[in-house]
Amino acid sequence: MKVANVCKSAIGIITLLAFNTAAYAEDYLVDSKKSYLNALKKVAPGDDIVLKNGTYHDFEIKFKAQGSEQEPITLRAQSKGGVILSGQSNLSIAGNHLIVSGLVFKDGYSPSGSVISYRTSKNELANYTRVTEVVIEDYSKPDKFESDYWIALYGKHNRLDSSYLAGKRNRGVTVAVRLDSKDSVENYHKIDNNYFGYRPELGSNGGETLRIGTSHYSLENSFTRVENNVFDRCNGEVEIISVKSGGNVLHGNTFIESRGTLTLRHGNGNTITNNVFLGNGVPNTGGVRVINADQEVANNVFKGLTGYRFGSGFTVMNGVPNSPQNRYHQVKNANIHHNTFIDVSHIQLAAGADEERSAPPVDSVFANNLVIAKTVPTTFSFFDDISGIAFTNNVANYSVESQIEKGFTKRSDIQLSSSNSISLKEMKVGADDSVKPLEKAEVGPSWYQKKEYETPFGSGDEITVEPGVNSLFEAVAKAKDGDVLILNDGVYSEQKIVKITKTLSVKASKNAKVIIRPQRSALFEISDNGSLEIEGITLSGSDAPDAAGNTFIRTKKWGMLTNYRFTMDKVTVTDLDINHSYHFFSAGARSFATLLSITNSQFDTVSGHVLALNKEKDDLGIYNVEVLNLENNTFSDVKGALALIYRGGTDESTFGPKVTIAKNVLTNVGLGKRNKRKASIFLHGVQKTQIKNNEFNASAPVKIEHTVGEPQTSHSGNTFKNTKGIDIVDFLKAKDECRCPE
Repeated sequence: MKVANVCKSAIGIITLLAFNTAAYAEDYLVDSKKSYLNALKKVAPGDDIVLKNGTYHDFEIKFKAQGSEQEPITLRAQSKGGVILSGQSNLSIAGNHLIVSGLVFKDGYSPSGSVISYRTSKNELANYTRVTEVVIEDYSKPDKFESDYWIALYGKHNRLDSSYLAGKRNRGVTVAVRLDSKDSVENYHKIDNNYFGYRPELGSNGGETLRIGTSHYSLENSFTRVENNVFDRCNGEVEIISVKSGGNVLHGNTFIESRGTLTLRHGNGNTITNNVFLGNGVPNTGGVRVINADQEVANNVFKGLTGYRFGSGFTVMNGVPNSPQNRYHQVKNANIHHNTFIDVSHIQLAAGADEERSAPPVDSVFANNLVIAKTVPTTFSFFDDISGIAFTNNVANYSVESQIEKGFTKRSDIQLSSSNSISLKEMKVGADDSVKPLEKAEVGPSWYQKKEYETPFGSGDEITVEPGVNSLFEAVAKAKDGDVLILNDGVYSEQKIVKITKTLSVKASKNAKVIIRPQRSALFEISDNGSLEIEGITLSGSDAPDAAGNTFIRTKKWGMLTNYRFTMDKVTVTDLDINHSYHFFSAGARSFATLLSITNSQFDTVSGHVLALNKEKDDLGIYNVEVLNLENNTFSDVKGALALIYRGGTDESTFGPKVTIAKNVLTNVGLGKRNKRKASIFLHGVQKTQIKNNEFNASAPVKIEHTVGEPQTSHSGNTFKNTKGIDIVDFLKAKDECRCPE
């Protein structure tokens, strides 16, 4: 009897203790670094550290604690989104069973190598830790080519979910899964329901949005699961996601107008299922690139993808025999089945074949796939022997290439309508009906608005400007992003350099004769966040200072962080000859134009270059312009070159430059003694060039140098009078590195 009573008493005590533990979980409300550190010393499993709403400047948070599976320790905002971490702030986490939620990082950059790190030191890692509903927006280092991660996952069994990551402009992976030690391999991380927003073109390697592993640890398994995320215009480089480890699953993600591919770069045994790739016809949009062994790509939908080569809608690579760990391992046992391809421009097999990458895919299958050409026929391209890929039971609505036609059934009646879905099921081809694109609203924190990052020209107000001294300078200072300045008839004399730090249009009013005459070494300087459109105006250099090296329009001289656009239509440029080397447009080092377009314009008397886009001389694959378009212009008496473009190095992680020069008339262009290239147009390392229907009169020759990738150069319909023509030097074929210019 006494024993029974003792047992009852013990049970009661245990129950009371359990009740009290739950009942006395603490919320520590903190509002400073000091109060945070005091709270951190006291927290126990089940407790919350609550950051009081407000903005915390230069706050480096080290969240090191030990929770339990049933009672994690939480660091959270007082209200979701109510805590802003700005300036040089960051967060590092170590311990077990921790949760971080509701924080916003913006208006600054991390002073360290990451904004959020799942470790506080090399030996202090986070495990069973969740970061949820966190925002990192425009939190980039001011030097575009200084690298960092926004989120670095270490340890094991960690999760990143329901977060918003957008606007990363500097080099470095947005989210990196690190396998640097035995404590971080076979980690079983989960990355789910996040919104990966706009990542602009970096113009260099190092712009991935997500990377899982590195080449050094690529033979290790990560077992990371990437599920139900949206990748919206993630354009940093050719690899949107770079998988560099094994055993990972990427399932149910949606890619929207993202320029690049999900690349199985290193590592074996990865699974790519139920993803949707929506290109909507945007240039350079791609799907999946397959490398290595035992990869499965199944039940995915690829639609409206335009990319080619390493960025194509679907790519199977050639490998390097006995490849070093950091190069290209041969594709073996790839299982590519039950995918749907709709209006995918390019499927490339044995891609990248060259003297080094000479091992074609083997023991692989391309089966039960559906290929539909509604508006764009899919071109299958083969760069080596593809007998190692078995094509079976595939269906297309057109006749595919002869090398694989035995593996396809032609069904021209396929319309992808609901009434047709039964027959597709019966045929057992293509992705099943469960594969649907995610909406942007379904992912990320519901309380944070998704932002548009590129302001369209002409999207703001129209503002009338009268002629006078510095009137343009004053109007630009008052204008808002997207505004259009309408200039009335007269002369605009500018004594100050007009800084462009927003998207602006400068246009002549109807039937007005507008002349702008700068009295400084430049009229416009495009800086961070600036883009400029000019229309219907005369630009005269007659009042410029009598000095060598003036530039009518320039970018910030060094180190722009944001990309820019420059377009010009129906403009007259004259009298840029007050002294030698008066350039029209000069790009600074580390500046990057996503679009530079000049149309229907006239240039007369220029002592320098029209376009100097050749400032990246360190041969790291960096360049100054992505797309250059020159159409229906006249250029007369230009001592320098019409265009100088230089992309050096051998990096293949980017798409450009792309150059179109059409319907222009060049007369006496490029013959000045200071034009060191002795060319009217000089293109080095350009990836896609089209020169057509131009007239060259008494001008220097066009010089094109192929140096990297698989450059495509076409020229037709051009006429040459007293001009040597087009000189193409293919250093790729010559394989003579000593001939490459410095």
